Amino acid sequence: MEQKLQGQVAIITGASSGIGAGCAKALAAAGVTVVVNHPVEATKAAAQAVLDEITAGGGKGMIYQCDVSKEDEVQRMFADTVKQYGVLDILINNAGLQRDSPFQEMTLEKWNFVIGVNLTGQFLCAREAIRIFLKQGIIQGRSRAAGKIICMSSVHEMIPWAGHANYAASKGGIMMLMKSIAQEFAPSKIRINAIGPGAIKTPINHSAWETPAAEKILLELIPYNRVGVVEDIGSVAVWLASDESDYITGQTIFVDGGMTLFPGFSTNG
Repeated sequence: MEQKLQGQVAIITGASSGIGAGCAKALAAAGVTVVVNHPVEATKAAAQAVLDEITAGGGKGMIYQCDVSKEDEVQRMFADTVKQYGVLDILINNAGLQRDSPFQEMTLEKWNFVIGVNLTGQFLCAREAIRIFLKQGIIQGRSRAAGKIICMSSVHEMIPWAGHANYAASKGGIMMLMKSIAQEFAPSKIRINAIGPGAIKTPINHSAWETPAAEKILLELIPYNRVGVVEDIGSVAVWLASDESDYITGQTIFVDGGMTLFPGFSTNG
């Protein structure tokens, strides 16, 4: 991959597995020094494995434990990143999870846990990144923008999902958070966009594609007739963080094989 982001620094939240790990590897291959965030001690080994793969390929970075739903931990992660590297260029606001339940049985704990990580976590991380970007301004020769934030949303920012009300609500919230702060900080040359993955092969949805029978059912929702992989997301993240997308802000790019085309209507409903 062309190192179109050479020398830049990025924090990738939730980067010990899945889409976050894929984005960390893609950014590192593009020349970024990556902060591989993971949430708890139990995920440290997985985060280290991601970083080891990156460094084995000539990339640079560090791992950092931080629960993105905790304000003090988020503030410390961003401060320590700037202390370590002197600058921050990119935030991949990726950390997210599911706690599924029929709505009438959904507990407040399940609701708050998902909203706390998926939505409040993105607010806390975006706020810290923006504070840094405003202080830094545009660094000539580094990027045309003062900073770039990529929020990891989902096709479920627009597609309702019965049995997953907390998750879908968090993703709809991410969409409006992203658009609102993109509008607010565009004059400061801070670009904020989102990626809306469809079905991507990650641990969070393993049961949906682990067998040929399950994958066949899933493919009924995907006109392009394949389930996505993390590299599909990583390549878009690199592009959105680069100057090639400098005139794009406040947008969700769906990477979904056509899932948001509502394929059930392809035969006239």
